[in-house]
Amino acid sequence: NGSIRGYFVRPAKAAGKLPGVLVVHENRGLNPYIEDVARRLGTENFMAFAPDGLTSVGGYPGDDEKGGKAFQQVDRPKMLQDFVAAARWLKARPDGTGKIGVVGFCFGGGVANNLAVRMGDDLAAAVAFNGTAPPLEEVPKIKATVLVHHASMDKRLIDGWPAYEAALKANGIRYSGYVYEGAQHGFHNDTTPRYDEAAAKLAWQRTLEVFKKYLQA
Repeated sequence: NGSIRGYFVRPAKAAGKLPGVLVVHENRGLNPYIEDVARRLGTENFMAFAPDGLTSVGGYPGDDEKGGKAFQQVDRPKMLQDFVAAARWLKARPDGTGKIGVVGFCFGGGVANNLAVRMGDDLAAAVAFNGTAPPLEEVPKIKATVLVHHASMDKRLIDGWPAYEAALKANGIRYSGYVYEGAQHGFHNDTTPRYDEAAAKLAWQRTLEVFKKYLQA
């Protein structure tokens, strides 16, 4: 789309270069919840960049319902290219170590899986919350460590997980996957009724463990 705006977080007292994490929103745009996720990563000594996929239609409109409608107007293939460009921008920052990961939620979880395919060795870790799998024939291109979080009530995505897991295994890709019993799609978003505190906290702890191991080490 030519350019993409986003929310950039860097710890105020950071000493030296830091690894980066791209934070990819749900199908609502860059809302306060996603900005908060970026800040959480900042408190763990990562640089984080949360792009707004709605940039081309004026940006997040300040309301999730309006954001959902605006999302329908965006050219999807171009939006994916914008996220790839944002990841490359983050990777190339002079105040970064060159090691980056991605975490995405719902729509963004699918983007995280697809970035793992697209970026190969340029991505160290990909974490997908409730995300659709990438095309299975493209799984061999993945070089990142993959972490997948699914909710047991999210039948459509749960049904697709075994085939993705089998492809990851068959290609020797380092991965882990978890299904959170009783949780619903979007369980990590603490601004909606679907929020599941126990599942969200455990999934976030596992996410940080992967990023600390493969980005900070």
